[in-house]
Amino acid sequence: MRIRTAAPLALAAATVLAGSLLVTAPASAASHQGGLHLGRIQYDSPGKDTGSKTSLNAEWVDIHNNGKSKLQLKGYKLKDNTGYTYTFGSYTIGAGKTVKVHTGKGRNASGHVYWNRGWYVWNNTGDKARLIKPSGKLQDSCSWTKSSTGTKNCH
Repeated sequence: MRIRTAAPLALAAATVLAGSLLVTAPASAASHQGGLHLGRIQYDSPGKDTGSKTSLNAEWVDIHNNGKSKLQLKGYKLKDNTGYTYTFGSYTIGAGKTVKVHTGKGRNASGHVYWNRGWYVWNNTGDKARLIKPSGKLQDSCSWTKSSTGTKNCH
């Protein structure tokens, strides 16, 4: 009789636990969808890594503002595993807009900013991009290993 009594209790406990896990999972996923986050990363520019302006600018990171209002990015940082750091100057990203941070040289314009580096930042075999708030707190991160496409969709 004990076995029969314990089985329904165990089943009820498992159901409650599974139900609570289902309730908390979407909440964390939903909170991640809002606000400023890393979008898509082209970590391996197409073709051979020649260091040309075209090749360097084909290596980039998209930062997306999925919030309902524009954001000033001054002081935000984009970093890789080795410590290479891009720090935003005065740049406002609109609600629902994306800014592409290119590795190479160019003139900043709406939707595009340039790191002005003379060599690649993101490792083709694996790396981690970090978006850091001016306060030093991690806003978002995205890591990858080598793939045939050379791109990573972070979210």
